[in-house]
Amino acid sequence: MRKIALLLIVLLGVAHFATVSRCEDDVEENKEESDDEEGDDEVDDDEEEDDTEVKEENGVLVLNDNNFDTFMEGKDTVLVEFYAPWCGHCKRLAPEYEKAAKELSQRSPPIPLAKVDATVEGEIASRFDVTGYPTLKIFRRGKVFDYNGPREKYGIVEHMSEQAGPPSKQVQAAKQVQELIKDGDDAVIVGVFSGEQDAGYEIYIEACNALREDFTFRHSFSAEVAKLLKASPGQIVLVHPEKFRSKHEPSSHTLAVKDSTPVSEVQEFFKKHAIPLVGHRKPSNDAKRYAKRPLVVVYYGVDFSFDYRKATQFWRSKVLEVAKDFPEYTFAIADEEDYAEELKSLGLSESGEEVNVGIMADGGKKFAMEPEEFDSEVLRDFVVAFKKGKLKPVIKSQPVPKNNKGPVKVVVGKTFDEIVMDTQKDVLIEFYAPWCGHCKKLEPDYLALAKKYKGEKNLVIAKMDTTANDVPNESYKVEGFPTIYFAPSNSKQSPVKLEGGDRTVEGLSKFLEKHATKLSQKRDEL
Repeated sequence: MRKIALLLIVLLGVAHFATVSRCEDDVEENKEESDDEEGDDEVDDDEEEDDTEVKEENGVLVLNDNNFDTFMEGKDTVLVEFYAPWCGHCKRLAPEYEKAAKELSQRSPPIPLAKVDATVEGEIASRFDVTGYPTLKIFRRGKVFDYNGPREKYGIVEHMSEQAGPPSKQVQAAKQVQELIKDGDDAVIVGVFSGEQDAGYEIYIEACNALREDFTFRHSFSAEVAKLLKASPGQIVLVHPEKFRSKHEPSSHTLAVKDSTPVSEVQEFFKKHAIPLVGHRKPSNDAKRYAKRPLVVVYYGVDFSFDYRKATQFWRSKVLEVAKDFPEYTFAIADEEDYAEELKSLGLSESGEEVNVGIMADGGKKFAMEPEEFDSEVLRDFVVAFKKGKLKPVIKSQPVPKNNKGPVKVVVGKTFDEIVMDTQKDVLIEFYAPWCGHCKKLEPDYLALAKKYKGEKNLVIAKMDTTANDVPNESYKVEGFPTIYFAPSNSKQSPVKLEGGDRTVEGLSKFLEKHATKLSQKRDEL
């Protein structure tokens, strides 16, 4: 028994020693882990202080003045949002932008989405001419391009996926080009080269890059494609779809590209021949193809499908007869249903005629042809009358106020030029909508501002209901309410738009006095 008892004591001692040793080892391991965690915390603290590090918020990279240039080096495609924390549009965009960022980060290769707080990172916002929020720009290998795509998740993903690819797609068979020419709606542009080593190929690609949102580009190294287009390597060919062909214009346009050809010359070639003599103006191509003024538009039931193509071309042929003689103007046909609101603004929606005509001129002015049975000569007479300055513009306008002696002058369509464009006076004008909550909130401050400066004879503070009146000048773009412009007496065609959120009497006063040319008193005297 004594031997057994002694053996048990020995075994218990060994077990205790092993347990103590293991516990001490665990303490050492825990201590080391603790030290490591403390070290990590120290690193994190250092990183928080290091604003050159690119951080991430919900999948979106956060850039600032200190890390922007370093991050951009060598990047193929990056989309950057310049935002203001207080901006409502930015807040609405944020969740869509974050979802798109997460999806595009899974792409191979990934497409980074980033953001810059433009109210804090002033240097970088100024460098890229950020004047409103949100402003989105695409950065591609050191060059910057405006983002004109959608602002919801799927649209952003699709648009940026397209942007990340090459600006021109290779075509290998003549059939691919033939299909574009036969069934397309827009100019078909194909660069023909001997190979990627061709001196003109790189110039072509660079030219395409800057205009990739405005055109669809193709290139080919195929002799078969070259033969179809009657082109030689080193040439760019622009062809319009078959339905826009006419005897009054060439069937194609060709530009030879050499290693000395400026990229700008190639881009001008695209722009110069982008539309046919009489093209089809649609909401989808309006801004890209038909922004030039004067623009002569012939409205009717435009439909190029098989059953209606003959009727569509019948009226178009009459427009072609006139368009060929006025190369200084742009001519287009447009479907009357697509432009119902525009026809209404021209006073032609109830004309009773199958075909109607309007002219969109410089400065936002528009002219309507008196309803009459349409023919080439009728159109010609209308265009000649416009050219000679014999037509009066159509202006949607409320009645001219009989009494307009209040502190805030009321401007209507008919008095816009008289009041706002008066070169003897500075004018601050608010464009508003009666239903707009922000406009109603601004009203007392705007009235107080007008009373503050009522002694200034050469300063007019005005307002205009943009829902009931045309703004007959394109320099005063109204895309939201309220929109406020300052029109200096010496620069009426270049008004200054109020950007930012300070619409208090003090904020408006600072804006007004910064740009005023006719103030007789200093601010502290008022």
